[in-house]
Amino acid sequence: MGIGGCIGLIAVGAILTFAVDWHLSSVNLDLVGLIMMAVGVIGLAAYVSILKRRRVQPPSPGAPVVDVEETRTYR
Repeated sequence: MGIGGCIGLIAVGAILTFAVDWHLSSVNLDLVGLIMMAVGVIGLAAYVSILKRRRVQPPSPGAPVVDVEETRTYR
């Protein structure tokens, strides 16, 4: 689930919790909305933490690496 899916879950959950005034006998829409918002927040946090680990900074350029061939003298 990407960032868009997580934000979509949060938005749909908020709409179900705060904006819908339906009363179903077998489903509590307020609880369903809260669960959807919680899953969206947890998914967003997990996605951001995984994305942060994937973005590794390259090492800063130091002294240039010089390829020196080693010469050996045999007696």
